[in-house]
Amino acid sequence: MALSRIGVLTSGGDAPGMNSAIRAVVRTAASIGVDATGIVGGYDGLVNGAFRRLDVRDVGDILHRGGTILHTARNAEMHTSKGPRAAMRNLNANGIDALVVIGGDGSLAGAHALAAEGVQVVGIPASIDNDISGTAMALGADTALNTICETVDKLRDTASSHQRAFLVETMGRECGYLAIQAGLACGAEIVIVPELDMTLDEVGDVIEAAYARGKTHAFVLVAEGAKLAIQDVAAHLGSHDIGFEPRITILGHVQRGGSPTAFDRLLASRFGVVAVEALADGGTDVMTGLSAQEVVLVPLAEVVAGNRRPSMLAYDVMRRLAR
Repeated sequence: MALSRIGVLTSGGDAPGMNSAIRAVVRTAASIGVDATGIVGGYDGLVNGAFRRLDVRDVGDILHRGGTILHTARNAEMHTSKGPRAAMRNLNANGIDALVVIGGDGSLAGAHALAAEGVQVVGIPASIDNDISGTAMALGADTALNTICETVDKLRDTASSHQRAFLVETMGRECGYLAIQAGLACGAEIVIVPELDMTLDEVGDVIEAAYARGKTHAFVLVAEGAKLAIQDVAAHLGSHDIGFEPRITILGHVQRGGSPTAFDRLLASRFGVVAVEALADGGTDVMTGLSAQEVVLVPLAEVVAGNRRPSMLAYDVMRRLAR
């Protein structure tokens, strides 16, 4: 059956690049004669019927904007049989033949559940944690990483002026991708992430050794989900004579905001085009992913089977270069 209308929603945590992906979906659909409908408020809007028509002018001037014009919200009913069935009824009632879901692992699990109910659906990965299986990069991760690097570069000025050890907490409840990559890019002395066990004494030894080598400052990047809490690390460093005075900076949701980088805009545009093309070809229950610089389609069953882990190679390189 030929497509006549595609729905698009953003769900879960917002990520820079979501608007770029919405734009690509709507304009690619228009280019093949298919209408587009935006679902407002993520899965909550899908279950409760919050729909709005989108044309090519509605998505003008959003390529560079952070956040999502469709807003985002979770819906507990999507974890039961009731939610997907209510969503399917609303899609049918509004003449929507297929759906594009832009979001993280929970959002893609919802897309997989919808596919099981017979909804034709393609997912687009968006997660600043970059923890989604099946893709080398998710939307928003590059922008968040650049935000962290910009902040650390600014902190470096005051850190070196006062001989301080700055402890910077990044997002990453279960995945240390941002902390590891930022640690390498910013020249951190050590990174503390959920994937690695580390003791307070080990951290203290690294920072003390940096002082002994003549460094004027030190940086410790801590993922929010690490086993060592940033406050405990600061207290330990403060109670020992390591040469540096510890200071805490928690970046928080500033990492989610801001205009998407060129990389995220390009990736979102490519993902959006391929998602619509896949739907037009009858594809469903798949996600767009980046593999060896090419956009591929990955079965959602594989995506939701487990989260992606960050490469420890980058961590090893960071430690080698922290001299």
